[in-house]
Amino acid sequence: MLKSMTGFGNATVESGGLAVTAEVKTLNSKFLDIYCRMPRQFSDKEIELRALLTQQLERGKVELSLNLARTNAIRPGTIINRPLVAAYVNDLKETADSMLMAFSDSDVLQLALQQPNAYLTESHDSSADASDWATVQAAVADAIRRCDEFRRQDGAVLETKFQEYIQIITDRLADIEEQDVRRIPAVRERMRNSVKELLDSDTFDQNRFEQELMYYVEKFDISEEKVRLKNHLSYFLEVLATEEANGKKLNFISQEIGREINTIGSKANDAAIQRFVVQMKDELEKIKEQTMNVI
Repeated sequence: MLKSMTGFGNATVESGGLAVTAEVKTLNSKFLDIYCRMPRQFSDKEIELRALLTQQLERGKVELSLNLARTNAIRPGTIINRPLVAAYVNDLKETADSMLMAFSDSDVLQLALQQPNAYLTESHDSSADASDWATVQAAVADAIRRCDEFRRQDGAVLETKFQEYIQIITDRLADIEEQDVRRIPAVRERMRNSVKELLDSDTFDQNRFEQELMYYVEKFDISEEKVRLKNHLSYFLEVLATEEANGKKLNFISQEIGREINTIGSKANDAAIQRFVVQMKDELEKIKEQTMNVI
């Protein structure tokens, strides 16, 4: 089954007072190009997320966005050491009274907060970090899954389009085969006239005659090109139906299809066939354009 390189998936997971929203967007690109927009607290996990995106999404321009929101009350990382600050306040007030100096309560508190060890830094909770990271992983994995499903659905649409394009080229090839039957007598008549002119000439050259004959046969015969084109069209559909179908392989086959179409156009020397060739080229360009968006 084909997968498009265009996709989108988002997911929100809540756990342990944390809500994580992950969004994954993908566009077509020749290679895998990953850009992550994530909170600084998980910047050390970017390599792990990149590995997950590489494994699941394979190819394309990938954008990952993470948004975190706390859903419960949280404590600040730094708190006031209240017993010590209270001791500082009492000591400062007593000192001011003994020196007959007047200070407002706010001035005393401000001085107390500037004293050593007035603040306490809470110990780092590694278990909370592990829980938060598990929530992030779950959200990212779900967003990737939805993006991949989007790609599969878009790939199914592309597969139908490819089948339509190939069918049109096949129909035009059938028209060429029908026209070729009418073209051959005209070619034969031109060859007969050329041969007659050579035979009637006083300077008739047997070697030149054989060269001219081979030239006309090679120039106007498109039998091999028609067979090869039919085989390439069949092979394209065969590959399209496999699990291994990918944009690069389909593009290679389309190049072979184009080579045979161009040769038919250059050798046929027939206005009707040229029109069919133009229509085939038009459909082939659509195929080549779409294969650029297939993984």
